[in-house]
Amino acid sequence: MTLSLLDIAIILAFLATSVIVGYWVSHRAARDTKSYFLGGNVLPWWVLGVSNASGMFDVAGTMLLVYWLFIYGLKSVWIPWMWPVFNQIFLMVYLSGWLRRSGVTTGAEWIKFRFGDNKGAQLSHIIVVVFALVGVISFFTYGFKGIGKFATEFLPWQLSGDPVTNANLYALILMGLTAAYVVKGGMFSVVITEVMQFCLLSIAAIAIGIIAMNKVSPEAVHAAIPAGWDNIFFGWQTGLDWSKLVPAANQKILEDGSSLFGLLFLMLLSKGILVSAAGPAPNYDMQRVLSTRNAREACKMSAVVSVVLNVPRYFMVAGLAILALAFYTGDINKMGAAMDFEKILPDALFKYVPPGLLGITVAGLLAAFMSNFAATVNAAPPYIVNDIYRRFINPNASEKTCVRLSIISSLTIVVIGICIGWFITSINNVVGWITAALWGGYAASNVIKWYWWRFNGYGYFWGMVTGIVSAMLLPFMFPAELQAALHANPDMPALVRDFMTLPTALVCFPVILLVSLVGCFAGTLLTKPEDEEVLKAFYKKTRPWGFWGPILKKVQAEDPSFKPNPDFVRDMFNIAVGIIWQTSLVAMPVYFVIREYERAEIALAIVVVTSLTLFFTWFRHLDNAYPDHEIAKKPEAVPAE
Repeated sequence: MTLSLLDIAIILAFLATSVIVGYWVSHRAARDTKSYFLGGNVLPWWVLGVSNASGMFDVAGTMLLVYWLFIYGLKSVWIPWMWPVFNQIFLMVYLSGWLRRSGVTTGAEWIKFRFGDNKGAQLSHIIVVVFALVGVISFFTYGFKGIGKFATEFLPWQLSGDPVTNANLYALILMGLTAAYVVKGGMFSVVITEVMQFCLLSIAAIAIGIIAMNKVSPEAVHAAIPAGWDNIFFGWQTGLDWSKLVPAANQKILEDGSSLFGLLFLMLLSKGILVSAAGPAPNYDMQRVLSTRNAREACKMSAVVSVVLNVPRYFMVAGLAILALAFYTGDINKMGAAMDFEKILPDALFKYVPPGLLGITVAGLLAAFMSNFAATVNAAPPYIVNDIYRRFINPNASEKTCVRLSIISSLTIVVIGICIGWFITSINNVVGWITAALWGGYAASNVIKWYWWRFNGYGYFWGMVTGIVSAMLLPFMFPAELQAALHANPDMPALVRDFMTLPTALVCFPVILLVSLVGCFAGTLLTKPEDEEVLKAFYKKTRPWGFWGPILKKVQAEDPSFKPNPDFVRDMFNIAVGIIWQTSLVAMPVYFVIREYERAEIALAIVVVTSLTLFFTWFRHLDNAYPDHEIAKKPEAVPAE
């Protein structure tokens, strides 16, 4: 496969522009660590929302979405709940506001705000740093594999005779280009370049959807799909039979562990609710929340993500999937079991998108990688600088020293992520481990911390330690081969056998969660509660609902005018409406691209109704939830040293 000279010129021009613009704005980051980590809390909420969406519109994830839509059809709308995508709804409704009220810089710094500064809080502080760095490196690995596979399909130079090494070298070069401006520029460089990159990517995404609509007739789509492919709803099983069209797709469904789709859905929903209620993981998503001007804008920023991310992204995903269905199935059948479904996206792009637009699209997807990579890089240094160096090594370090250490920290994390990514083979395996195993270890401690006053630093620490250790060990102690053997055992109850068909990491999730819960409650109940003054300060500033009765009584004894948060029922209603709203935003562009207009109009009607509902029950309520006296004034500009 070779690109035209026009496409190569567009790609090189884009890469050069991204680096130059990112480097040009980097002088804003050199002022102090707040500017480097959070952009000085002066960036508008809608800009941060677009930036956050751009960081999520990554190449590796989009490659997965295309192959999921190709194989599972509209039922694939539910599979991203493994991340879970609806965590943005929890953030939009209340958690972004609660988090931003703290005024901290990192998730680890928030631990001190919640638990104080005793030994348990210090242990919790350390474990959050460890989790954050493990998570950042895991996302590097995920992005490394995705961009390597993508680049080898398009970029014309063979850097190595070995295909795997060739992909890794391309990933190394592209990560180096992005790091050139991100490491120096911090949040300002990340956000400005992400907004530029997202605009380019959205244009390319919608253009691909239109090309697919013009090239593939509804009749051609229906001839290429099995019965039930275009139905978003499902039963206990997928109900999809590819045996007469693409037999390898049936095998892929079995390998994915998704044949019992109803069971998979229930697992994804229950896991997703727990992980979402825990709040954002200490990565770039949390950093965007903490970078907003105030709590009210933090909630608005999270709402923007669902709109600007899903509609253009799924125009591209649907367009590439139906182009592949209509024109590429013959090639897939020739490859048989050797087919790598994760490469449908680059193969479909190359074959069916015309020169010029292909260059724009490839540049846009490279932009998606750069956005995700840039956001991930920028999320790591605060934990190393603020939460390790400043806290334990040099509390009096100057701002200039800390900015320099941030640059060194970014480079170190990049090198570690690349070294691990070099030896990983599958994007899907990395995603499964991150979303099911690693976040299983994160969920218990981080759910309880918001909603129960008695939970203390020791409980948080032991819950996280047991969760992370079990997340790292269980998938290896319970490999897919053992899972398959248990599933084949005729003495196993039917429900257990069905459960064993799920992906290994997802099967491990309940065990990881249970182990972590034991750590949480043992650590909490065997040690003393946190200092009342710390708990009262946290409760008054954050104003969470939940099991805070004893602390509420003490706060009201000091301040009879203090009112508890009355919004639990309202928030739960808005979350339910918001998940329907978000899911309809995903399904609507897919139905439009495959030209099932009646279902597209139903999805659009649901979007309109849920949007109006949220306007009255959520948006108009923000002023009451986060009154003006909580809204900080715009920070003064900080002079450069």
